Formats: sequence, C-alpha cells, structure tokens
Amino acid sequence: MIPILDLTRQYRFLKRELDEAIADVLASGQYINGPNVVAFETEMARYIGTEHAVALNSGTDALHLALRALDIGPGDEVITTPFTFVATTEAIGMVGATPVFVDIDPLTYNLDPAEIAAAISPRTRAILPVHLYGLPAAMDEIMVIAGRHHLAVVEDCAQAIGARIDHRRVGSIGTIGAFSFFPSKNLGAYGDGGMVTTSDAGLAMRIRALRSHGGQVKYHHDELGVNSRLDEIQAAILRVKLPYLDEWITGRRANAACYNVALDALESVDTPYEPANTQHVYHQYTVRVHADRDHIAARLRDRGIQTMVYYPIPLHLQKVHGELGYGFGDFPQAERAASEVLSLPMYPELDDDDRQNVVDALNDALSLAHS
Repeated sequence: MIPILDLTRQYRFLKRELDEAIADVLASGQYINGPNVVAFETEMARYIGTEHAVALNSGTDALHLALRALDIGPGDEVITTPFTFVATTEAIGMVGATPVFVDIDPLTYNLDPAEIAAAISPRTRAILPVHLYGLPAAMDEIMVIAGRHHLAVVEDCAQAIGARIDHRRVGSIGTIGAFSFFPSKNLGAYGDGGMVTTSDAGLAMRIRALRSHGGQVKYHHDELGVNSRLDEIQAAILRVKLPYLDEWITGRRANAACYNVALDALESVDTPYEPANTQHVYHQYTVRVHADRDHIAARLRDRGIQTMVYYPIPLHLQKVHGELGYGFGDFPQAERAASEVLSLPMYPELDDDDRQNVVDALNDALSLAHS
C-alpha cells in the first residue's frame, strides 16, 4: 500500500530528538503554558513574520477565537468559500455570525476575488479566505477589497504553513492568521494543536485571555472564554519539527514537480496550478480528473494506492447549512471541483519508485476508463 501520507518515516528520522524533547517535558513537571509553549510562540511569530503568535488547542479554536477577538457575532456576516473543511464555517457559526459563500476560482480552488464584491452587504464584517491544499489565496486582491470596505481578513492557513506570496508568508498578510497542527499537517503535532498569528497587539492580548477562560490574570475573568491551551508536550514536538519545515516543503515541491512532468501528458488530468509569485506547499497534491473520478479512485485502491477526495460535498450543500437557503447550482465551480478533484499520495519522504507506481496506476486506470 502506498498511503496518502506516511508519518512513520518522519518519526523514525526524528525519533531521538522527539524522544528527548518529550522526556524533558515529562521530567520538568510543567505541562501547561510552560517554556516550550512560550518559545514556540516566539519561533512561530519569527517564522511567519508577525509580531505575535498565540498557541491554542486546535485550528478550529484558532478560527473561532480570531473571530471572537474581532467582536464578530450575531447579525454579522463573514464571506468565505464553500469548498473547504467544515471547521471554517463551524467557527463562524460558533460566534453566532452567518457565513456568506462566494464561488471559487476553478484554477486555484480558492475564493474567487471577482465574486466577493457582489456578496458584501452592510452586515459584512470580515472575509475568511482559505489557502486550500497549500496554495495561497489571491490575498493581494482580497486585501484591496477588504480595505475598500473596512473589513477584517482572517486567513485560514490550516493547510498552508510556509506558503508565500512573493516574500510574505500566509498568516502575515491578513488581520489574523489561523493555523492547525493536526498530525497530518505539514507541521503536525502528535495530537491536536493550533495557533493564531497577528501583528495587532490588542488582538493577540484578547486571544490570550479568551484561551484561558477570559482573563489575563488567574482567577480574574473579564468575559466568557474557553480552555484552549496548547500543552507543553505538543509544543516541544512542534519545536523539534519547525526547523525542518522548509526542508520538508522543498521535498513536497520536488515531488509535485515530478508528478507534474509525468502527468502533464494525460489529457484527462489537470495538474495543480501555481501562480508565478506564489509558493505552493502541497499539503495535498490534488489533480482534477475529467473522467469518473470515483471509478478511477477505486482502480487506484485496487492497485494498493490510497487517494482522498478533499472535499466531496461543498459546504453550501451540507445539512448543517441548510437554513442558509443555498441549493445545487448556486456555486457551480465549487460543485464541479467537488466531483472531479482527487488527491494523490504526497509527503516529503515519498520515493521515486512509489511516485512512479502512482503515475503508472493512474495512467492505466484512465486508459481503462476510456477504452
């Protein structure tokens, strides 16, 4: 089996460093808000290029508390994409606001800035772009629109740590960036974890209070908050991994380049698009299949190759958002993508033989589909 992601290879490479870091935390007796959390926040702020980073329990909490810190709530609207994981809109709902969807760019799968202006209303408070699959959204255009209408921009960077537009890393371009350290992410913990990044000191202070039951000082609570602290063990693990992140991104990009060369000749497959001024970090290597996608995936599975579909049902068609009144046909680009995208195995340690096996199996599956 060639898995969609193999984390065991990374662990074997880092085992000594990880084991020592975890043992040091266990021996310290300090497991919450300790020195590793503080150091990791400093290191991440430096890496992303912001003044502040606040470690949290999950990427979902990062989105939720970012919106809370911006005082977005009932009666407010947040413009976002229907083609993403539900955590994006879950966070909007958690603060009582309403998601307003606009369609995606069919090349990038990200929020189409040309669609945003028509969706802005007097109730719009923020734009929430998602850097899907590791490709930055069109932030230059989005920031111009946001500035024109005095809107906050919350970047969902869950899949895109290290991705860049020119020299700027995602998470440093909008008002706030939200990151996930779920184990499968390019920088993954060994459990849940998240972070917000911002250069606004007031927002950072507010999120620090919200993550600790709504108070800056122990037993002094200014508002209702949550318990969303990254634990010391996860912070120690992430500190071991962070110095390797750019090397892993280079490995992912090299594998993507090899896939691109091998698959470009296949008429039924569109390889990922990457604008000239961006760095895609290939959290997923996602192709568009102009054939029976699910049939192709089944044939690959029969050959021992795992694939995934991210995401098979756009959010505007999910039951959870039924009250918004959207229906099939409202966002045709997102709907078409949901029926055609297929993610292939992608991780830095993917070797030449495994990658070639994936290409050969995909080629054979497409040939059979067209015969």
